[in-house]
Amino acid sequence: MEKKPQIMGILNITPDSFSDGGCWGSKAALTARINELLAEGADIIDVGGESSRPFADPVDAAEELARVLPAIRKIRERSPIPISIDTTKAVVACEALAAGATMINDISALRHDPAMVEVVRSYTGSVIIMHMQGRPGDMQVSPHYGDVVAEINSFFTERIAWMEQQGIKRARIIVDPGIGFGKTLEHNLAILRNIQAFKHHGCPVLIGHSRKSFLGQLLDIPVAERDGSTAVVSAFCAQQGADILRVHDVRPTRQSVLLMAVLE
Repeated sequence: MEKKPQIMGILNITPDSFSDGGCWGSKAALTARINELLAEGADIIDVGGESSRPFADPVDAAEELARVLPAIRKIRERSPIPISIDTTKAVVACEALAAGATMINDISALRHDPAMVEVVRSYTGSVIIMHMQGRPGDMQVSPHYGDVVAEINSFFTERIAWMEQQGIKRARIIVDPGIGFGKTLEHNLAILRNIQAFKHHGCPVLIGHSRKSFLGQLLDIPVAERDGSTAVVSAFCAQQGADILRVHDVRPTRQSVLLMAVLE
């Protein structure tokens, strides 16, 4: 393996995320979670204040900001680690950057809020764009594709070209094929088996597979028991050339990636 992928630790400050919703609401729990992510060796921390699980209800910008800003400030007090703000709202991204975030993770690929492109232009850090068929409220109703890998790549080609036209350099863009976002089990497996296909854009590829429902479908296990299978998929993704792995449990992912590097 030429290089190890970066590990992005997930910090959801939400009451309704599918895996860890409501876990980090208190100051003590939030501090403990941040310390855990740092101690386990996360390379990036991704902070989100609005759940994007299937059928999730949206929240307004004021509520989202009230959730994420204290977390971002607390991380920044403890570490210079890169911080990603997981949001589709320009005002949230702008305030998060001012508080210490260094990256934007927009699951709508800058389509939800027309003002987001101005925010992205206003700083020099990375921006993650994700493929999603539909929106969280309806994306899993009936996902369909002729060729899922080809259609995702066509989407990235269009989005990257548009962003370049807006003055955003390709070197800043990270692509996420969006496992679980308007995808069936078969679609998700096709994405994982074809990670190299997404690299032809010349952008780093992020894979967000952690604890997701396709693992439960394959192994018949609940969310709470999916960290082991997440780590196995992380090692596979590293072998396939993924550049960033977005996970809840950093330690087993780091161990699996290191072990795969030794065994290759």
